[in-house]
Amino acid sequence: MTGMASRQFRWPLPVLAMLLLWLPMVAMAQTRAWLEQDSIAAGDAVTLHIETDEGAPDYAPLNADFAISAQSSNRQVQWSNGGVQQRNLYTVALTPRRTGTLQVPSLQVGSARTVPLVLQVSDAVVATPQSNATAFIETEVDDPTPYVQQSVAVVVRLYFASQLASGELVLDTPSGASLQRVGEDRSDVRQVNGRRYNVVERRFLLIPERSGTLRLPGARFTGRSAGGFFDDFFGNGGDGRMNAVGAERTLQVQAQPAQPAQAVQPWLPLHSLQLRYTAAPSTARTGEAATVMVEAIANGATRAQFTDLPVPDLGDAAQVFAEPAQYEETFNGSTPRLKITRRYSIVPRQVGSLRVPGPRVAWWNVDSGSAQQAGLPDLQLAVVAGRAGAPVAQSIDTDAALPEDAPPAVASSLAPTAPGTRPWPWMAAAAGLALLWLLTLAWGWRRGRHAVAHARPVLRTGATAPAPSSRASVAELRRAIDGEGFDQVEALLCSMAGVERLEQVIERLADPAQRQTLQALQQARWGGVGDVTALRSRLRESFRDGPHWSAATSAVDTGLPPLYPPRQP
Repeated sequence: MTGMASRQFRWPLPVLAMLLLWLPMVAMAQTRAWLEQDSIAAGDAVTLHIETDEGAPDYAPLNADFAISAQSSNRQVQWSNGGVQQRNLYTVALTPRRTGTLQVPSLQVGSARTVPLVLQVSDAVVATPQSNATAFIETEVDDPTPYVQQSVAVVVRLYFASQLASGELVLDTPSGASLQRVGEDRSDVRQVNGRRYNVVERRFLLIPERSGTLRLPGARFTGRSAGGFFDDFFGNGGDGRMNAVGAERTLQVQAQPAQPAQAVQPWLPLHSLQLRYTAAPSTARTGEAATVMVEAIANGATRAQFTDLPVPDLGDAAQVFAEPAQYEETFNGSTPRLKITRRYSIVPRQVGSLRVPGPRVAWWNVDSGSAQQAGLPDLQLAVVAGRAGAPVAQSIDTDAALPEDAPPAVASSLAPTAPGTRPWPWMAAAAGLALLWLLTLAWGWRRGRHAVAHARPVLRTGATAPAPSSRASVAELRRAIDGEGFDQVEALLCSMAGVERLEQVIERLADPAQRQTLQALQQARWGGVGDVTALRSRLRESFRDGPHWSAATSAVDTGLPPLYPPRQP
């Protein structure tokens, strides 16, 4: 029995071999983290190492106090004590966002967690050009005593003597202000204290949100050089790491003026503001649009800060249609510069003299600390009767009278003759036209009889009717919609329909979308409402292939062909 018991508890050799291989690996099944250094200066970076046989670490908790860069991983497999050992080594560079005692939080690594670590961050020694440093930073502010909501240009210049393999330049947003990067980086090469530096210039726009002391932190740079002989000569050997911290700047933000007499509403702090007319007519016609264009140049403002140029109020004397302003943002040195262009269409309602008030814009001069107003002189327009409202010349009374349904072009082209003169040329022309008219009727009657003998056509209600006689083409209508005033568009449509008023054009259209568009045009012209740009786009879309005329509601079958045959497309 004793022998049998001993045989039952004896381990097989394969099992013992697997245990011997598994035990060393169990010993390595652990996760640990450590810092390359326990204390650094502000702006410097420290490397965090994590060794594990689990998955990749989650670096998200580090973003609160550190800027993360230069992540890498390395897998190692080796034999030790007769077994296979595998481990993963993760490294990441951490740049502190503030000074003092910082804690590297516990990180999740697969199913394990690292222990928290402590890092001491001391104030950095700001490198200057006089120190002959490998890298240093300059920060330029265009106004150290700005007003609330004033645009402040901030320029950060990074100087580095070595060629960079990688790098990161950071400027944190201060408390109580907004900060945004504008434009693209600029590169240059400069000589400082006899040493050649590469320069990268980056621009920011700072807008204080409250008055008082505003502390702008120094910009930070962390990078690695590509290496070389000069790096070793100037003492930048080793791993090629380059760090630089700019000096902190302090701004004293001024509040808006407390005196109501000096306050500018809406608040617009600028360095300068200039207005000018780019189009200023002196004459106009009733019912037709006269174009006025105003340009403003504001130094020290962005599009988000500047309000639209005002729209002149002309009461019942005229309508004013203001198109959306066009903006162009540039820089004058390090100061933002905004160019605003706005177009106004003025449609007089009555003949006489029309005064158009010039635009006025109140602003605050941040250089002199005073309220100012930019303005343009008033425009005086001499308004005459529009072409659409001009009286039509009457035809003369001749022995051979024209038919009542003669084409309008013929009737309007005749003018009264001077008294005491015999109008023989006009009488001869009228007689010729009457004879031509009779010949046309006879030819049509004979052609109609010939057509009836073969087959008599029947016109049904709802069939497509011939388009009205037109003096204007679709191409002319398109050009008017794209670049002319709405009065010209209306005149062309009336000409194409052979009518005098836009209401008659709407009645003759078969397309509901075209009718609705012309009704919107009426409301915009006489109601003073609507978006001009959107209305032009709507007209362009609705009439891209010309008007769609409605069918004849009734027709009488006379057996005669139409007097004016439809035009062939």
